[in-house]
Amino acid sequence: MNQTVIDPTASTSESPRASRTPDYAIYKPNSRGSGGVIRFGLNRVKAALFVDAASQSGEKQFDWESKITMKWGLSDLGSVLAALQGRQPQAKLFHQSEKANSAFELTRREDPERAPWLMSLSRQDSADKSLRKVTIPLSHGEAAVLETALRAAVTRLLRW
Repeated sequence: MNQTVIDPTASTSESPRASRTPDYAIYKPNSRGSGGVIRFGLNRVKAALFVDAASQSGEKQFDWESKITMKWGLSDLGSVLAALQGRQPQAKLFHQSEKANSAFELTRREDPERAPWLMSLSRQDSADKSLRKVTIPLSHGEAAVLETALRAAVTRLLRW
């Protein structure tokens, strides 16, 4: 079952996440248990978009305790939007810190038997070099909604 949802509980006045807008999550569980979810959430206070990914841990369950998180600024948003708009065939983002390296990739695929987009988020810890990666397919509709959400994020981050 493919499911794309917006989490309406992600931002309430009682929530510690009150500075965040509702998340846009793309859930892709599968029968093999190798699916995943990638979630996008705008944080106005930190002037950034946070991208979280979690691997499938059971039937329609995801391992949020071991999630991967990447913080995007305007240049990151621009690169992903350029790919979604067809200006470039893919977007590759790489962030390096003392603790870990994170990477995001969005690639257009031409195979008519497969989803038109493939999206992945990975993190390699510096200490033990362990690698965690979540990869999910995107339909045209999911890509269109993601593009719209990311365009809105740019507008909000610029405060225009």
